Amino acid sequence: MSYRELIVELDRQRAEALSDALIELGALSVSVEDADADTPDEQPLFGEPGLTPERTAWQHSRVIALIAPEHDPALLLAAAANELGLEATPPFSLREVEEQDWVRLTQSQFDPIHIGKRIWVVPSWHDAPDPDALVLELDPGLAFGTGSHPTTRLCMEWIEETVQPGQSLLDYGCGSGILAILAKKCGANPVVGIDIDPQAVESARHNSERNRAEVTYGLPDACPSGTFDVVVANILSNPLKLMASMLSSKVKPGGRIALSGILARQAEEVARVYERWIDIAVWREHEGWVCLAGTRRESH
Repeated sequence: MSYRELIVELDRQRAEALSDALIELGALSVSVEDADADTPDEQPLFGEPGLTPERTAWQHSRVIALIAPEHDPALLLAAAANELGLEATPPFSLREVEEQDWVRLTQSQFDPIHIGKRIWVVPSWHDAPDPDALVLELDPGLAFGTGSHPTTRLCMEWIEETVQPGQSLLDYGCGSGILAILAKKCGANPVVGIDIDPQAVESARHNSERNRAEVTYGLPDACPSGTFDVVVANILSNPLKLMASMLSSKVKPGGRIALSGILARQAEEVARVYERWIDIAVWREHEGWVCLAGTRRESH
């Protein structure tokens, strides 16, 4: 028998509890995904600036548990459902997973990524294809942002083409710190990265140390009170709309802002919210995602 993945789709309220129960009963690992990801029903997880997100799972969640060969997935799920007091075992599916070197498998899935004109995102187990390029050493991890997603790629291309040495920059929703690190390597100074997730902040600090990039990271309540020459926010359309006033206020008059995490069909709606302060338009589109960019109007 081989390793198997037990896959269950259920509502938000039960996803986290089921995950905990499966781990306690012997699952090797458990992850929770948005079952509606990349569909019109996708729902981002976010909180108001400075607050912890109220939700830790999606309304329609997919729980994926890795099960060792000696365990019966149906019995394991039944036991977990019983612990939660569910009247019936939820429907599930199984996916076979070949037994192999897990680390090697994971590493082989992440080759160096070439972005823009001279950016390379390189995992620690690879050598940089071009040592003289803008090289960012980043391993895939829990914090979002290794350059593989179109929204991250768009922001990185914008930073490479826009940021000038000596400009101050705020990366709001910094995730892994990839945008802040790139901005620092492009000469921005000072650079500040903010995220609502303490784990992302720690990951970003670690990544900046590895890349010898001096960036100040913190939670939203640690965000400096002043303004910046450049502000970037690669989040999702709903929080971008909610934070429009705050993010716009962090841009110096005449300064630049780039927003991503926006589907092409959402661009007009997001831009409309920012037009009160920013002259903004679609800068570039990639695989159905867009980067909006603009300039803060001078104060009168």
